[in-house]
Amino acid sequence: MVKGLVSTASLAVLLSLGLSGCGVYSASSGRVDENIKRVYVEYLENMTPEPNLGVDMADIIIKAIQLDNTLQVVDEGDADSVISGKVMRYYLKEVFARENLTVNEYQVQIAVVLDFTVRSTGEALFRKKRFTGTGNYVLDDSETDEESARAEAVGEIVRDILAQVVEDW
Repeated sequence: MVKGLVSTASLAVLLSLGLSGCGVYSASSGRVDENIKRVYVEYLENMTPEPNLGVDMADIIIKAIQLDNTLQVVDEGDADSVISGKVMRYYLKEVFARENLTVNEYQVQIAVVLDFTVRSTGEALFRKKRFTGTGNYVLDDSETDEESARAEAVGEIVRDILAQVVEDW
């Protein structure tokens, strides 16, 4: 089921970033410190039982940074800064049950811990910063499923990462 994460979640995340009035606002390129402008995003170490989640999360972070266009994603050798980290948690939680105690709504919870480091100085703009996201789905609802809840959780994480990386200068 994770195979669909990159395409479906990427689309959902990118649409929510581009169409949302509450999304991340791009700063002018002059605002960003030149020591971090070119960024390399490492594949995240996956500490969860979900296959490929670290690679999928890194790909979605890269696409979101490219869409934002404040920073430039480059190869490791050309980078001024590096984003690295781990996917620490993927949890499927029962949220609501019917009167007969059968569960009808679940919540996907994802947590990542990231570092953002300036290569030339080794300075960390943030270290071991935890980003979390959640998304719910209803079993009897044809419009939601685990994949859509996962995309919602990933969207929250990516918005928070961009806010931390792009807006805090």
